[in-house]
Amino acid sequence: MNRALVTGAGGFIGSHLVGRLVQEGVKVRALVHYNSRNSPGNLTFLPSSIRADIDMIAGDIRDPFFVQTAVKEVDTVFHLAALIGIPYSYVAPRHYVDVNVSGTINLLHASVEQGVTRFVHTSTYETYGTARYVPIDEAHPLQGQSPYSASKIGADKLAESYFTSFGLNVVVVRPFNAYGPRQSARAIIPTIISQVLAGFETIRLGSLTPIRDLTFVTDTVRGFIAAAKAEDVVGSVINIGYGQGVSIGELAEKIIAMCGSSARICCDQTRIRPANSEVLRLICDNNRAAQLLGWKPSVSLTKGLERVIAFIKEHPYLYDPHAYSV
Repeated sequence: MNRALVTGAGGFIGSHLVGRLVQEGVKVRALVHYNSRNSPGNLTFLPSSIRADIDMIAGDIRDPFFVQTAVKEVDTVFHLAALIGIPYSYVAPRHYVDVNVSGTINLLHASVEQGVTRFVHTSTYETYGTARYVPIDEAHPLQGQSPYSASKIGADKLAESYFTSFGLNVVVVRPFNAYGPRQSARAIIPTIISQVLAGFETIRLGSLTPIRDLTFVTDTVRGFIAAAKAEDVVGSVINIGYGQGVSIGELAEKIIAMCGSSARICCDQTRIRPANSEVLRLICDNNRAAQLLGWKPSVSLTKGLERVIAFIKEHPYLYDPHAYSV
C-alpha cells in the first residue's frame, strides 16, 4: 500500500483513518463531499503537519466521471463515504440508494478499470438487524430493518459481486458502533455527553433497552488498515467490534456518573425508531478479525469515554445539547 484513496475522508472514522495512514507513510488522496464553503470536515482537526501531506479533493461519489479521476494512480481504496443517519433514511430513502448504492458501484467499477489492487469496503453492523443469536458472526443473516441498512446491504452485495465477477480484490469491513472524538451530534455518545456537560437535569434519549457493542475509533481504524494489508482475506467479510454489549440506559448512567452529574434519564418518544426497525441487540463476534488480521480491541469503554468527554469539553461549539440531530 503506497498510495490510497479514502472516500468520506472528512467524516468521523474517515478523518481518523487518514491521519493514521499518513503517519504510516502512505500517500493519501482524501475525498471530501463538495460544498461551497470548501470545508474539509473533520480533517480540520488533524495536525497541520499531517494535513500538509494530504492530497485533498472535493467531489461526489454519485458522479461516475469524477470517480474515475479520483481513483487514478492509487493502489488501495478505502470506501467510507455514505449517508449514515438512520432516522433521516425514513425521510429520504431514495437519497440513501443514490449515495450508498449508486455511489458504491461507481467506485467499484472505476477501481476495476484503474487497476486498484485492494478495495476495502465499509459495511455496518446495522446490516445484521436485531440479532438472531449473539455474539454475531459474519454468517449471521442480513436484515434490512431500515432504508439505511437496506442500502448498505445492497452496497455490500455489489462489492461481493465485483470480487466474484471482475476479480477486484475486495474486503468488506463491518464495524460495530465506532465512537470517539469528532463523532457527530447525531450519535448516541455525543448526544448523552453534550446534555450532561450542559448541566441538564433530564437527559432525553430514545429507547434505553437496545444493546450496542462500542468500539473506540482508533481500534476501528487499525482494523481497516489491517484489512488492506493482510493476505488471504480478499472476498471476506470481517467484523470489527469490541465483543461486549452495553444497553443505552447503562451507557447513559455510566456517562452521567463519570461527569459527576445527578441527572435523570428520560425516554423521549419522538426519538424512538419504528418498532420493527429498531435493532435491539448487537454484540460482535470478532474471532475472524483476530484470526485473519491479528486484530484485537485495545481501548476500554471507560478510557474511550474519557477521551470523548475531554474532546466535547474542548469543542462545545460543535454540539447543541438542545437539538435532536437526525
